[in-house]
Amino acid sequence: MLISKKLQDMINTQINRELYSAYLYGAMAAYFDASTWKGMAHWMKVQAKEELQHAQRFYSYVYDRGGTVTLEAVEKPPSSWASPLAAFKDAYEHEKKVTGMINSIFKAAQQEDDYATQQMLQWFVAEQVEEEDHALTIVQQLERIKDSVHGLFMLDAQLGKREG
Repeated sequence: MLISKKLQDMINTQINRELYSAYLYGAMAAYFDASTWKGMAHWMKVQAKEELQHAQRFYSYVYDRGGTVTLEAVEKPPSSWASPLAAFKDAYEHEKKVTGMINSIFKAAQQEDDYATQQMLQWFVAEQVEEEDHALTIVQQLERIKDSVHGLFMLDAQLGKREG
């Protein structure tokens, strides 16, 4: 069964947003590298790589369903933040937006009785729970740390151990 034009268009938009996510996390990594928070930079680089994989997953799905991928220009992300906390708050807010977009595609797939797309999106629904949780946890840790340089160094070291 071919994917509908509506779902194809929504997934093409999602591919663009996943690529934007990779750009955003890449920009955050550059900000952290410039600020010498190497662990936070590493965490963001791993996150950027994951977002590229998400875009590829959507890309492949469109072709698996007989559709066509149309790539549009990717919006330029911000390049600086007031603090590590501000950057991670932006990351958390961004993940909440991505969750909303995936939920919108899922709802459209339900309305079209497109069970294959619903099944594919289940992975992303679960992934977004994890994405939001990770970003929120770091935000909460940074809020507790406040201006403690020792606490920031400890968190930076911890984030530098992220695998990926």
